[in-house]
Amino acid sequence: MKSNETKVLVLDIDGTLTNSKKQITENTKKSIIHIMEEGHIVMLASGRPTPGMRKYEKELELEKYGGYLLSFNGARIINCRTGDIVFQKTLPPVILPGLYKFADENNCGLMTYLSDNIILGTRSDEYVELEAKINGMPIKEVANLLSFVDFEMNKCLMTAPIEKAPAFEEKLNEMYGDIISVYRSEPFFIEIMPRGVDKASSLNRMLAAVGLKRDNVICCGDGFNDMTMIRYAGIGVAMANAQEKVKQAADFITDSNDEDGIVKVIKKFILNES
Repeated sequence: MKSNETKVLVLDIDGTLTNSKKQITENTKKSIIHIMEEGHIVMLASGRPTPGMRKYEKELELEKYGGYLLSFNGARIINCRTGDIVFQKTLPPVILPGLYKFADENNCGLMTYLSDNIILGTRSDEYVELEAKINGMPIKEVANLLSFVDFEMNKCLMTAPIEKAPAFEEKLNEMYGDIISVYRSEPFFIEIMPRGVDKASSLNRMLAAVGLKRDNVICCGDGFNDMTMIRYAGIGVAMANAQEKVKQAADFITDSNDEDGIVKVIKKFILNES
């Protein structure tokens, strides 16, 4: 028996929507398109920059069905049908010199985003290269990041070895926690975000704008940056491959991203199939 109420299915991309090969399986794709044909709404919510989400937007035909992209961990929301920016928030420019000094002194990667490019202001590392590969975006190395950045930034990303990243995250929060948000999306990625912006707060703004209820939202994720929206949702779902803290925050744990875990969520909570 199908629900008569419109559901909003919010999906993290990496480790959630896509399998370990960064692909949407045919079974998952068919299930997502089926519920959109039934009138439900799908939003992709990722720490990725917007260009790094376009491949999956096209694959799921979100423009046709009226889906949304929540990029930069919530610093920008786009209506796929109209192309309009529903919500956007940017970083205060005053923080960039301090971030650059910290990255330089601690041998971290530091990048931001402009159009379809990753702008790199420090030395590259395996995690910087991973970010470029994941998003399919070229790296543009600049000699002087501070003079190059004359544009508004939705986010910066700092990279660090897994064993050092927690301490760097803590230190950056001590330095800037009153004006920006700092948290890890992966053990080696430190997200530098506008204050008060995360997946949950931006999702809340979007729902208010389109007149939808929080109770009808189902949020699925696997990473640290998914915890706010999993706690916020009417039903918060963690993938079986999720970080342990994410599982503890969830109402339901589904199968892994390599086992079509999203299909199980759709059947149980949207199509009401046993």
